[in-house]
Amino acid sequence: MRKRSPSLSLSSYGSGWSANRRIAIVAAAVAVLLAIAGVVALLTGGGNSHQAPGTAAPAPTGSPSSSEAAPKPSSGSGSVPKPPQISEPVAYAKAAAQMLWSYDTHDTSRDQQLAGMRAWMTAETKYADWASVSGQVPDPVLWSRMADQDQHATAHVTEGHYPGAFKQALAEDPSAITEAYIYVVTVNGKQTLSWKKGGGGAEERAVTLAVQCRPNHDCTLAAIAPSVTQ
Repeated sequence: MRKRSPSLSLSSYGSGWSANRRIAIVAAAVAVLLAIAGVVALLTGGGNSHQAPGTAAPAPTGSPSSSEAAPKPSSGSGSVPKPPQISEPVAYAKAAAQMLWSYDTHDTSRDQQLAGMRAWMTAETKYADWASVSGQVPDPVLWSRMADQDQHATAHVTEGHYPGAFKQALAEDPSAITEAYIYVVTVNGKQTLSWKKGGGGAEERAVTLAVQCRPNHDCTLAAIAPSVTQ
């Protein structure tokens, strides 16, 4: 029987988008989405996450408060990669998903993990839903338990795409996105986990991200959706 260990499972999507942030993103970026039932379900869903069957390790049982502030940059970012200079939404979303699904508790503290993730966020606070991103990181006690087991994870991204409802919305009103330039992208891949004494496993991952890509600027991460849409 495969041994289980506490894990940082980044497919649970935290507590989801807050109502105010969700309204701001939808209204400013793609107001027309409100008229399409499929996208309304995506952006206002009840927070049900996509979890592939046969997962290798359990999801975290604790998560930080949605009001938790990001650590100061002086704490460093440990093994968390710096955001790439990419101006194409799908490519940036794929890089962001790989970052979210990768971690190393052996050489990265929880504060460093949060600081590293925060660097990927848009600086436009009107659109940034930090709570949906920071909610992916387990609470300090669980992170400490994971560190005791030297738990770490790597990720392989298989593909990224615009969900059908999002493409339909843009086709119906292409100008709707030109205020905030926030794109909805779904990414699929696999996360491989390892810990002491040869423990480990792998599981399929999927996440839907809101990515801001203004013309002539690098993309940034705005939010993680409360549920996945394909």
